Amino acid sequence: MQHKTHYDTVSEAVSELRNQGYTTDFNVEGNNIVCSDGKFDEDNFEIEDVYRYEGNSDPADEAAVYAIRCSNGVKGILVTGYGISADIKFKKFK
Repeated sequence: MQHKTHYDTVSEAVSELRNQGYTTDFNVEGNNIVCSDGKFDEDNFEIEDVYRYEGNSDPADEAAVYAIRCSNGVKGILVTGYGISADIKFKKFK
């Protein structure tokens, strides 16, 4: 996966991805990502881009912004911790 661009902050990445049509907010629930349109297991979504951010002094400030497209065409964003604070178990997110 090659980044199209780099954004300086998480909020800038989210804003620009929303402008590109990634308008749904995703969350993790068990072995699925979920949104108002349903649940999607790992076989039913693709990560189209990812941006990682490291905190200057606190490892707990590490975050990742994922641009995701689901098999039904829903496009959205998942913002999570990564590194020490990562709690996602999907192979696609490693």
